[in-house]
Amino acid sequence: MVSGRHEAPQSNHGRAKSRLRKALISTGTNSTRALVVEFDPLHILLHRSTGTRIGEGLRESGRLSKDAMHRTQQAIEEHVAAIREFQPVLKVIATSALRRAENADEFAECVRAVTGALLEIITGEEEARCSYEGAVSGLPADQGYGVLDVGGGSSEYATRDASVSLEIGAVRLTERFPSLREDATVDEIERARSEVRTALQPLLAFTKVDRLVMVGGSATTSRAVAAGRRMTGPYEALMHADLRNVIDRLASLELAQRKELPGMIAQRADILLAGALILDETCALTGHAEALVSTNDLLLGYLLRH
Repeated sequence: MVSGRHEAPQSNHGRAKSRLRKALISTGTNSTRALVVEFDPLHILLHRSTGTRIGEGLRESGRLSKDAMHRTQQAIEEHVAAIREFQPVLKVIATSALRRAENADEFAECVRAVTGALLEIITGEEEARCSYEGAVSGLPADQGYGVLDVGGGSSEYATRDASVSLEIGAVRLTERFPSLREDATVDEIERARSEVRTALQPLLAFTKVDRLVMVGGSATTSRAVAAGRRMTGPYEALMHADLRNVIDRLASLELAQRKELPGMIAQRADILLAGALILDETCALTGHAEALVSTNDLLLGYLLRH
């Protein structure tokens, strides 16, 4: 599944060529994404995503499979072609799956062959800080924010002063509890919830914040399913009660039915219930009846920090 969004003309004409442009390609456990940003003033030129699931089977083998690396390499090639017209400074990063994979170096060589850039496998702490910087970049500075980024292989939480990376994500939780893919059993949902609560315990040490902000595909897709449409702006509210309704709907549906839900990204349909459970338990643990969901996330934060 590929999604794309241009917020600027397709050519360089009419723009000052002296303005700094940066591009980032990021390989996560579930998706490989690209972002092109122009600075002074900040303007998003391109944002696209491809479902690649490089972390598929990693839990059992400890290694990236040949198929997963091949389809991710193909996606990176497509992203490189799409961003070439903007002539940006290109950086390439990877997150949880590459942090855990025994053969991460093999994939890094594939990436360098395609992009000409060195692959940076960022730490969980850096991922959390970048997600925070991206999420709060368009928000008022007079409030305190807690930013939750639920990924495929890990989840990060950060405030202005502290951050943590948690070894739980939508893909990993689904692989641990397979019935979450469709027709989820009540027993398995409760066991998954229990595992999520345990994983989220470090959040209890954080100072309470004014607003909870959620980023990542689980958050944006949960918001889209709740509203029956894709997000149209960088920030939209999601009530905890509406998130609970999304969970109940997903749990009652077969995979094919989930894919037909308005707002659903088909490639994410099998792991969304797991991701929504992590979002749900975070709302409960932090005491927020409402969260902001943002499309300003890790990629923007990384470009702002680097």
